[in-house]
Amino acid sequence: MNTNGFDDVRKQKENWAAKAAKSSRQLQTKFTTVSGAPIDLLYTPDDVAHINYLSDIGFPGEFPYTRGIHHNMYRGKLWTMRQFAGFGAPEDTNERYHYLLDHGQTGLSVAFDLPALMGRDADDPLAEGEVGICGVAVSSLADMEILFKGISLKDISTSMTINAPAAMMLAFYIAVAEKQGAKRKDLQGTIQADILKEYIAQKEWIYPPHPSMRIVTDMIEFCTNEMPKWNPVSVSGYHIREAGSTSVQELAFTLADGFAYVEHCIERGMDVDSFAPRISYFFNSHLDFFEEICKFRAARRIYAKRMRDKYGATNPKSWTLRFHTQTAGCTLTAQQPENNIVRTAFEALAGVLGGTQSLHTNSMDETLALPSEKAVKIALRTQQIIAHEIGVTNTIDPLGGSYFIEALTDRMEKEAEAYFEKIDALGGVIPAIEAGFFQREIAEAAYRYQLELDSKEKIIVGVNDFVEEDEKIDIPILLISPEVEVKQKKRLAEVRHSRNNDEVQRTLADLNRAASDGSNLMPKLLDCTRAYVTLGEMCQSLTEVFGVHEEIAVF
Repeated sequence: MNTNGFDDVRKQKENWAAKAAKSSRQLQTKFTTVSGAPIDLLYTPDDVAHINYLSDIGFPGEFPYTRGIHHNMYRGKLWTMRQFAGFGAPEDTNERYHYLLDHGQTGLSVAFDLPALMGRDADDPLAEGEVGICGVAVSSLADMEILFKGISLKDISTSMTINAPAAMMLAFYIAVAEKQGAKRKDLQGTIQADILKEYIAQKEWIYPPHPSMRIVTDMIEFCTNEMPKWNPVSVSGYHIREAGSTSVQELAFTLADGFAYVEHCIERGMDVDSFAPRISYFFNSHLDFFEEICKFRAARRIYAKRMRDKYGATNPKSWTLRFHTQTAGCTLTAQQPENNIVRTAFEALAGVLGGTQSLHTNSMDETLALPSEKAVKIALRTQQIIAHEIGVTNTIDPLGGSYFIEALTDRMEKEAEAYFEKIDALGGVIPAIEAGFFQREIAEAAYRYQLELDSKEKIIVGVNDFVEEDEKIDIPILLISPEVEVKQKKRLAEVRHSRNNDEVQRTLADLNRAASDGSNLMPKLLDCTRAYVTLGEMCQSLTEVFGVHEEIAVF
């Protein structure tokens, strides 16, 4: 369309808007996304007149990847259906894995319990009452061996969601695979290892930011050299969004964290194209359907430009943002929990229309307890219905070209770039964390949203409207027996009794020296693992060198 054509559209739109204002009722005082971004009543070609299709949108599988990272997307391969699972003792979760694989799941995803996430063993006094409650209890190689019993690690892709002690869990996983006869170079999967978002949002850290970044860089370097199919870090926006951020904040803060890892690896002396293709991302899919789709599209475009133009990557695989998506846990309600099936279906559909490579759908009962088998199966079937029944995989990026979608994608990119400028002005991600910038931005966004709920500007069905009085919850709840903690403590005691304690002391001393002299920690962690040194013992050894992080309060 020529410029005069856009002028005509603009004038006609102004006339139409004047008529609409006189003749139309409005159901609410303002129309915004879940994140609070204003939405126009109508979008036309004028809203996208500044966008160049070839340079800003392009074709799938080609720079800037706005429409997807593969030329044929889901016609060539569906996303990986990877349900997050972990509870109780390793035996319990192993049984659930076999159940999921038997029902069509195509990848594994490990949820660890709180003690493991904090780098503590099951018999640590601070672990009491939490063992196996929010995920599977893993304290040593012995637990990891049971967790993957009967599952060939060379034939399955595994994702592990753990951060501060991620290097130790990776060592456990490698050791189990090697015992099965698998080679490191054949292992496929991801370990989250995104420590920056812990300081920003989830708060499960051990060491201060600088030594933590050294550990992550060690992992990336080790995996680049030894495990070419493994993703050594999954930069996570999921938890940033769960903490209350807006969609743009999730987009900007996640990518800023990812760029910080890239910069640390380059400072280590690594060639960007040697490691960048194996960095993956993990996003939340929230309830605002179109905003989420645009977030994923904007993320790919921003990432491709930065990796090529700022960091000098020349391999197209380094430009492509590969990501896993999980539907938003924070949108699930304890009230009328069956409604969560519907919420999850729309969030999953947004992830698919946004071009995700991997997807987890939450279960309807997750606000009440860990998911039951029935709830997990419904969540998995939701993905399978989207994949096989409703036709959305037939063509790539079916909403691409929509005036609204392209205008919102463009706006989200610009707003994310504005955040990058603020972070750079503070000196980068770590100084911004230390200044409380991210924490304050998220807190303010969460507060604004809560005010909207309190005033009913935003409605959550069954919570602040359409409420059922005297509601009775009639769904099965998964309960974790106290016997799990007893069993785990007993197993841990047996491990400590049967291992060679001279080897334990020797490998721990080597690990401590490597932490002090700057050597890559992964080989030493593997030595500790094979000696059945526990997770807590390895983490404690590193605190002697690195110290423990204490957060500054943000008001």
